[in-house]
Amino acid sequence: MSFEDTLDMLVRRHDELRDMLARGDQLASSDFVKYSKEYADLTPIIEKINEFTGAKKTLKDLEVMIADPACDAEMKSMAEEELRDIQKGLPEMTRQVQLALLPKDAADEKNAILEVRAGTGGDEAALFAADLFRMYQRYAQNQGWRFEVMSVSENGVGGFKDASAEITGKGVFAKMKFESGVHRVQRVPETESQGRVHTSAATVAVLPEAEEVDITINESDLRIDVYRAQGAGGQHVNKTESAVRITHIPTGTVVAMQEERSQIKNRAKAMKILRSRIYENERAKLASTRAADRKTQVGSGDRSERIRTYNYPQGRVSDHRINLTLYNIDYVVNGTELDKFVEALMADEQMTKLAEFATL
Repeated sequence: MSFEDTLDMLVRRHDELRDMLARGDQLASSDFVKYSKEYADLTPIIEKINEFTGAKKTLKDLEVMIADPACDAEMKSMAEEELRDIQKGLPEMTRQVQLALLPKDAADEKNAILEVRAGTGGDEAALFAADLFRMYQRYAQNQGWRFEVMSVSENGVGGFKDASAEITGKGVFAKMKFESGVHRVQRVPETESQGRVHTSAATVAVLPEAEEVDITINESDLRIDVYRAQGAGGQHVNKTESAVRITHIPTGTVVAMQEERSQIKNRAKAMKILRSRIYENERAKLASTRAADRKTQVGSGDRSERIRTYNYPQGRVSDHRINLTLYNIDYVVNGTELDKFVEALMADEQMTKLAEFATL
C-alpha cells in the first residue's frame, strides 16, 4: 500500500467512525467506548493529514495557474512566491505525518516502577545509587509527577544498596524508559586521601507499571515467604513477620519488600513490582522477536549496556547511545537538565523509526 493510499484509508476510517458515533444510540455501550477511543486517537493524525493533503492540492492549483498563459504577470509572481513557500514547508509536513503514523508503544502512557541498585564500587557505588535515585525524584517533581518511595536499603554511610519507587503521571514511561541501563560515575570519593578518581557504577531499571489486565499471575505459581524485617547492621526493625518475599516460580522472578510494618502492605507493593517485572520481560521478548536482526532497542532496559557516564572532575555527563555530552553535571544530577538527554533520546528513537518506516 502506498503512502497516499494509507492516508486515504485513515481519512475514510475517521469519517466512518464519526458517522457511527453520530448514531450513538444504535451502538452497544462497549462499542461506543471503543469507537470513541479510536476516533480520538485518529483525530490528531487526520489533522496532520488534512494539512498535508491541503498543501499538496494548493501546490497543484498554483502550478496550473502559473502555467496558464492568461494569468497576468502580477498574479503569476504571487503564485510563484506562494508555491516556493509551500515547497519549502512540504518536507516538514511530510515528516509530521510520518511521525503521526508511527506505531505507538502501548506502554508509553503507563506509570513506571523505578529500581536503582549499586553496582561495582563498594560504598562509592551505593552513594552514587542514592544520587541517581534523588536525581529522578527531583526530575519527577519538575515534570509534575508523583514520586512514591517503595523501598530503600541503605548501606550505613548514606548510600543505597538498592531503592525502588513508583512514579505516576502523564507519559511517565515514555520519558523514563530511556534511563534503563548501567550508569557510571567517575569522581574522587570523600574517603580518598590521595585525591584519586574512582570509577563506580549503578544499575537503573525502569519498568512500565502493569495492571492486572496486562499480565495474569496465578496464585499457584507463587511462593510467598514471610520473615522479620531487618535494618542496617542486621538489627530487627520489628518483632513481627511483616517482611515478604514473593517468588514467581515459572520465571524465577523474586521480589522482597519490608518497607512497611504491615505484611499486607508489603505484599501489595511486592506484587506490583513483580507484575511489572514480568510484564517488561514479556515486552522485551516481543521486541527481541520483532528486531531479531537489528538493534532498535534504545534504552530498552538491557542493563548489560553502559549508557551514561558522570565525570565530576571534568564536570560532564556523556550519553554513549547518542554521543551527547553536556558540561553541566550539577544541573543534570539535580534533575533540572536531565530532560535534555531525554528529549535527545526521544528524537533519536523517532529518527530510527522513521528510517524503518521509509523502508516499508
